[in-house]
Amino acid sequence: MEELRITSWKRFGHDRLYANLADGTAVAWLDRRSGEVTIVEPKYRQAALDALALHMHGPSTTKPVLPAAPQLPPLSPEFDLASNAPGTALRDRLNKTGPTLAERALAWLLRRPSPMQSWRTGLAGEKRVGSELNRLTRQGWHVLHAVPLPRDVDVDHLLIGPGGVFSINTKNHQGKAVWVGDDMIRVNRGKPQPYAIKSRAEAKRVQRVLEKYSGFAVPVQPVLVFVGVSELNVVATQVTVRVYREREVSALGPLSGVLDQSQVQHVYGVARDRRVWLDA
Repeated sequence: MEELRITSWKRFGHDRLYANLADGTAVAWLDRRSGEVTIVEPKYRQAALDALALHMHGPSTTKPVLPAAPQLPPLSPEFDLASNAPGTALRDRLNKTGPTLAERALAWLLRRPSPMQSWRTGLAGEKRVGSELNRLTRQGWHVLHAVPLPRDVDVDHLLIGPGGVFSINTKNHQGKAVWVGDDMIRVNRGKPQPYAIKSRAEAKRVQRVLEKYSGFAVPVQPVLVFVGVSELNVVATQVTVRVYREREVSALGPLSGVLDQSQVQHVYGVARDRRVWLDA
């Protein structure tokens, strides 16, 4: 893929960054006031997003001055999230409130769907995506799974490395066709689901916490990963959430230029501490 060049353009009250081909052809542009990206050439969508990634988290390219980060006490094993396996939150929920063996057997005999089936399906999906993400540690990335947030919710996976931070949400829809729009997702043409909206909100939530305890800007991008789908159709205008099948998350591995090595280690140290997420 041809390397894109970033140029600044200010005129008529607009403040934009353009991603251009070597011949000057614009393939995308970023409105630095609103943070919105417009894709002109869909085939360069991902390359344009990568090229503009450093500029997608605020109205300008100037790094904000953040207040001094509070000091965290030493991390003890009881608060260390690095030991969490993929799907830890769902597995714990199933163990605490799931049906007994007798109840599962009765449901099977009566051919009734188990009310916990969606949790088991989600657990299987998180395990598959977690395995793919764990491979990226060889490329200098750190991975955390099942990061707990208040009100019994969690971030499925956090990927932290030179390319920034990615808040990853896993959806397991075996054998189904998925259509991804700007805000809503349809599975087998069913009822619209606000997966994209929730992913963006989750990424902002993560960013607030990490920046609070870091003292520097920490770009966090939302990612949706679909497991086992028969078809995945992403509209060309959907640029704020990265969307992958489970085997495609390896595309995040080569990304760099967002955090230096010392920042990566600091952010990872913050993110793995369960205590920072208590007020997320």
